[in-house]
Amino acid sequence: MHSDIIPSTPPAAAAAEKHEEEEEEGGRGTWKHAAFHVATTIATPAAYAPLPFALASLGWPLELSCNSLCPGVTNLVSGTLATWYSSLLIASLWKWNGKKHITYRELAGSIFGFWGYWSVALFQQVASLGNNIAIQIAAGSSLKAVYKYFREDGSLTLQHFIMFFGAFELVLSQLPDIHSLRWVNALCTFSTIGFAATTIGVTIYDGKKTDRNSISYSLQGSSSRKTFRAFNALGIIAFSFGDAMLPEIQNTMREPARKNMYKGVSAAYSVIILSYWQLASCGYWAFGSEVQPYILSSLSVPEWTIVMANLFAVIQISGCYQIYCRPTYAYFEENMLSSKATGRFPLRKYLVRLIFTSIYMALITLIAAAMPFFGDFVSICGAIGFTPLDFVFPSVAYLKAGRMPKDAKCRLSMQLLNFAISTWFSVVAVLGCIGAVKFIIEDIKTYKFFHDM
Repeated sequence: MHSDIIPSTPPAAAAAEKHEEEEEEGGRGTWKHAAFHVATTIATPAAYAPLPFALASLGWPLELSCNSLCPGVTNLVSGTLATWYSSLLIASLWKWNGKKHITYRELAGSIFGFWGYWSVALFQQVASLGNNIAIQIAAGSSLKAVYKYFREDGSLTLQHFIMFFGAFELVLSQLPDIHSLRWVNALCTFSTIGFAATTIGVTIYDGKKTDRNSISYSLQGSSSRKTFRAFNALGIIAFSFGDAMLPEIQNTMREPARKNMYKGVSAAYSVIILSYWQLASCGYWAFGSEVQPYILSSLSVPEWTIVMANLFAVIQISGCYQIYCRPTYAYFEENMLSSKATGRFPLRKYLVRLIFTSIYMALITLIAAAMPFFGDFVSICGAIGFTPLDFVFPSVAYLKAGRMPKDAKCRLSMQLLNFAISTWFSVVAVLGCIGAVKFIIEDIKTYKFFHDM
């Protein structure tokens, strides 16, 4: 079926052979597990904590009438609906040509061939590495906030907590696969709800305590700065909906995998909508244009609730971090481990994993500690990594695979919608990258490396 559009893809074919046994066994996960995994990878505190800042950068003047165009709200809502739709498209491509594609890059290779395989592999690595740098900075910031609550005069810096979190993730990295993280991610999903509820509550409380006349909702800075902040905000919103792991998650599902994934994605997005939209609007209402890139940094009282929100954040981030490590781990394990070698030396697999994960964790921790510019990493990761994978590729892949409705009107509507999504978010990727690079350069000039933010 559709064999005329499947080019030769040696890397994808080779990887598929290595996972032949897994394909025969099938996954074990239910739609609830899919919901846990998807919610954990998307709805992280590091993803939606910058949303009030993105609204402030794009503009949402509260004095505008309901008929006025609000760029911040428009981009937030369109980003939510576009990624929900794109996630369902990726789920629908499961076994689209009769074969099971267990990774994102294999799915891309089956549709676009050699260049599709390696392009997605590159974007996925950028998304995974950038995401983990950003959320490790967020986790370190949250741990430091908890520490300062109990030891206000303590001498430990942000870099110490980034290293502590990296060591903890190294331990979790020894778990074999995504399915083994299912209970970790269940806890992370509940932590997502806890973080959102606590943060929204404290934000409203702080907002009511603040003199409302002192809050400004106007865009700050010169015309050029406003423009670059808007570009940067587009990258932040793209990052907030990033999920570069959908085929890998779907591979853990039991049959019917496609149906389970549809239900899991939709359940996860119900949580995402409830948390994202409320936190974004409440955070911007409470603090206006002065809201910080990481919303917890704007909160002040009551302190014990802020500590609780930070603890929820660290728990949730720990699971998300692990899922985004997996494409990198899988790639190296595919190329470094052979069944013959592991058969003769059973401990070799675990030793290689320990060595590689230690190198990976040391590299990510070093970058996060050296350049703890959270908002900038969020934006550039969203622009370069997540936008191609979560907005552009699903729309184009669905068109290329030829899985269009038979009804002419429905087919034309879907073609136009997919074309509009892929075109607009390609523009977002370029603009977001420009804005992020601009602010990274500014921050490097302002702060020294290993700055204790």
